[in-house]
Amino acid sequence: MFPLEKKKQTFALDIGTRTVVGVMLEEIENKKVIKKIYALEHKDRAMLDGQIHDITAVSQVIQEVKNALEADFGPLDKVSVAAAGRSLKTEKAQAHLPISGRVLQKDDVIHLELMAVQKAEQTMKEKFKEVNTEYFCVGYSVLYYYLNGEKIGNLVDQQGEEASVEIIATFLPKIVVDSLTTAVNRSGLEIGALTLEPIAAIHVLVPPSMRRLNVALVDIGAGTSDIAITDQNTIVNYGMVPIAGDEITEAISDQFLLDFPLAEQAKIELAAKDEIVIQDILGFESTLSRDEIIEAISPTINDLAKRIADEILQLNGLKAPKAVMLIGGGSLTPNLAEKIANELNLPKNRVAIRGVDAIQNITFEDEVKYGPELITPIGIAVSADKNPIQYRSVQVNNIPVRLFELKQLTVGECLLQAGMKMSQLYGKPGLAKIIMVNGKSMTLSGQLGSPPILQKNGIDCSIDDVVSDGDSIVAKRGEDGKEAAMTIKDLFDNTENTYIIDGKSYSVKPKIVVNGNTVSPDYLVKDKDQITVQEPKTISDLLSIVNLSHKLKGIEPFYIQINSREIHIPAFSGKVLKNNLEVSLNSPVKSGDILQFVETYEPTLEELAITQNWQLQYSVPINFNGEEIFLYENITQVYKNGQLLKANERIRNGDHLIVEFKKFEQFIFQDVFRLVDFQLPNEAGKYEILINGEDASFDHPIQPGDKLEIKWIGVKN
Repeated sequence: MFPLEKKKQTFALDIGTRTVVGVMLEEIENKKVIKKIYALEHKDRAMLDGQIHDITAVSQVIQEVKNALEADFGPLDKVSVAAAGRSLKTEKAQAHLPISGRVLQKDDVIHLELMAVQKAEQTMKEKFKEVNTEYFCVGYSVLYYYLNGEKIGNLVDQQGEEASVEIIATFLPKIVVDSLTTAVNRSGLEIGALTLEPIAAIHVLVPPSMRRLNVALVDIGAGTSDIAITDQNTIVNYGMVPIAGDEITEAISDQFLLDFPLAEQAKIELAAKDEIVIQDILGFESTLSRDEIIEAISPTINDLAKRIADEILQLNGLKAPKAVMLIGGGSLTPNLAEKIANELNLPKNRVAIRGVDAIQNITFEDEVKYGPELITPIGIAVSADKNPIQYRSVQVNNIPVRLFELKQLTVGECLLQAGMKMSQLYGKPGLAKIIMVNGKSMTLSGQLGSPPILQKNGIDCSIDDVVSDGDSIVAKRGEDGKEAAMTIKDLFDNTENTYIIDGKSYSVKPKIVVNGNTVSPDYLVKDKDQITVQEPKTISDLLSIVNLSHKLKGIEPFYIQINSREIHIPAFSGKVLKNNLEVSLNSPVKSGDILQFVETYEPTLEELAITQNWQLQYSVPINFNGEEIFLYENITQVYKNGQLLKANERIRNGDHLIVEFKKFEQFIFQDVFRLVDFQLPNEAGKYEILINGEDASFDHPIQPGDKLEIKWIGVKN
């Protein structure tokens, strides 16, 4: 027998929806021994989803459990209890913050998140307004950050017009703790330690050394499935799915016409037997295989798995945790662990059922069969006095505020519990001005308000600084921003534009007209001002402003009339080049553009003929008596004002031309005499006509390259 002074006895109660479980734990020289477990079902529906609805009825069951254990262990006056995880309530909310002109800091982002938490709390109060109670935020997770309406990974150091956040927050109603305390007190007990069921379960299954891992613990009971998430060395969130083991029981009942208690028994037997004998409500008895029953209820199992997986993702920032632990009687549902793994895209061995054998350094003297349904009751006994919910008292602007410390409390959480509107702690932005610029409305935002001034115990602090019991917090609203104040030169960055025209630089200042009057760049813009910015929009506008309109005359299109038909010839037309690309005079211009004006060109007749595919002459090269010459014939004749034009004469824009085309006739030998002066000798004799050394005549046709000769043969006396 151990000395009495070395014994430490703990009486713990798990007050559930269907049963109250009492646990007696004895700690002897750092060894924990479960001496006895006693469970008793509620006689009536005194509790719904973890909330006590009939305090008297619940206290009677507590009294009976207490009496049963006192028979073995003597008088009991203090008890460790837990607020049910299923009592937690979750809510999504969004918050928005205008940030124009500001680089977001960490405090700004936390402030934005707490604004969303406060909105979620307000939504909770509206949903449950018939229950006048306070809500304590026990955790929240960020689902999405947004910048200018687009999702973004992190808001710190970002700039834009608006930042927003969407969160999911979890709350514990104060009424749950109050009703739990009352029921315990009516049973002649005093609460020695209070915790949350998920905290108790996590404490015995996930020690602090493991909480740096992102793990989900799911307690699947009768009416609800309670979820807790660990990450970064703490418990980051809690949640609940309002379906659990009873849905599986109801599915068996519906499929096989069983009374609910018989369906519950059949569900329990599924975990251990291959065949189950059932008797339906009509009295027929049948034997079913385990696989038959599982197949019949598989849609319900699938739905439960999906609902649990979806809630885990929501609580964990829309990503799967590293592992999932399942406890509670409902965790024994066949194939449930595998289906949850599939829904989360996790390997099968990352989702597992954990029983009391997973609790380290504990032994059992009781003969009760221990399964995963007893993790939470044992966890309450083992850990309630080590991780109790503490009440903390702080001063916020000299007003006392009491809070549950479920985790480390921050300045921001104290401000929330004090009822301070987070959205009103920042100074108001200065008044905006609405003006019209070139017919379009423009809003000039006022200066943003400054962040709140926060102090803890007289020292400047941050919104996420940790607070301790007795701390004094002062929160002062930030200063309001000043109204929008902008001059014309602030409003329009490009107060002077530069253009290059035919290699010369020209600077043009926009003309600013406000309410019909020209103003200087230092003019301070007023609300409702009508502003017109007069600056060159097109190349034509620019030429007019810089007094180069005369260039328009030099770049006219080139038109002439040919045989009474007007034609346009782009090759000789004037053109405008902007940044080396041909454009029209209506092309828009901007500062830095390079413009070149190519004037209209007056071509020669020969140049015009090339563009029109005219052949002015036909020529043939020949050799005559050893001399290279060309025979030519004008086959296209162009007249202007009745005068035949030569090939080198200029054609002017707008000229009227008459063009005649002659039919070409082949050259003959005698055509040579149009180009050469050939005289026959004044002496007796005769001549020979030769083409390429062959006899020919004066009307003999000739070909290009022919060799022509006239040989004189004198007569000897």
